[in-house]
Amino acid sequence: MATVVEILGADASTLLKHTCKIPKSVLHLPGPDFVERIHLSSNRPVPVLGRLQSLLDHGRLGGTGYVSILPVDQGIEHSAGASFAPNPQYFDPENIVKLAIEGGCNGVASTLGVLGMVSRKYAHKIPFILKLNHNEFISYPNSYDQIRFASVKQGFDMGAAGVGATIYFGSEESKRQIQEVTEMFQHAHELGMFTVLWCYLRNPAFKTKEADYHLAADLTGQANHLGVTIEADIIKQKLPETNGGYNAISFGKTHKKVYSDLSSDHPIDLTRYQLANCYMGRAGLINSGGASAGESDLKEAVKTSVINKRAGGMGLISGRKAFQRPMNEGVGLLNAIQDVYLSKDITIA
Repeated sequence: MATVVEILGADASTLLKHTCKIPKSVLHLPGPDFVERIHLSSNRPVPVLGRLQSLLDHGRLGGTGYVSILPVDQGIEHSAGASFAPNPQYFDPENIVKLAIEGGCNGVASTLGVLGMVSRKYAHKIPFILKLNHNEFISYPNSYDQIRFASVKQGFDMGAAGVGATIYFGSEESKRQIQEVTEMFQHAHELGMFTVLWCYLRNPAFKTKEADYHLAADLTGQANHLGVTIEADIIKQKLPETNGGYNAISFGKTHKKVYSDLSSDHPIDLTRYQLANCYMGRAGLINSGGASAGESDLKEAVKTSVINKRAGGMGLISGRKAFQRPMNEGVGLLNAIQDVYLSKDITIA
């Protein structure tokens, strides 16, 4: 706890002492019995429960109900050069999986090529999450659309425990993506794999001169709500930085109590509103660690972990902050994230 306080610095008091507007008593919080407590009455096939439990039982956070996942699909999403030039060893897929194992992660999420290349050696050593779709970033001019790169069956054949996908909610292509991902998630559940959905917003109208409402709690919360509607078992969302997207852009429907009674401008309240839209935590909320910024990476990773945990979230999914540095430093950063979730002194707000 002393280390966390030191890392947070001036932010420590406001983050560690906050009490949320939505009370923790109404939440379904992570814990060792999460799968049994939440999914015993759900429609998920028994093999899904087994694989989800294997994720929760793995790594340094095994048995806590929390997860630390290493995601590396940036070679497609941002280009391999932009992602791996700072640390060329990660052009080799085996080093990606090794980082997840050495870093004590619950699982590793990556592309068909990365995971497939080393699946016989590692799929039984750490839970694989196969990312099924991507935004290929080489068409000119650049466009933004999540398209299929892999099938659910390929994930099953390589021994993946779960599958992941992204939907760009709010985009012109979102209706097609929702339909595609719904079908893929149904197939994954039928084959016994759990599902993780990257619930991202994408529309130029969501970014104004005043704020980037792609990171608004009300809009990202609604994206989460759509994600759990198509039976994502875990929701991956960016940490909210603002609110009031519906009102600022003047579209859709919202309610004044969203802003007065259910949230505030505090980052933990904003994140709790995201969690409320995940069926009050019945679907776990994991927030992303964000891009690597250099010297401030450790503080930002620990800060994000504290916000997610105190909001009632299930964990953090952090990639570039870990793999764009030497492996021993990447392991140290992942362990620092995990230490937040292991600390009994950092409680639910």
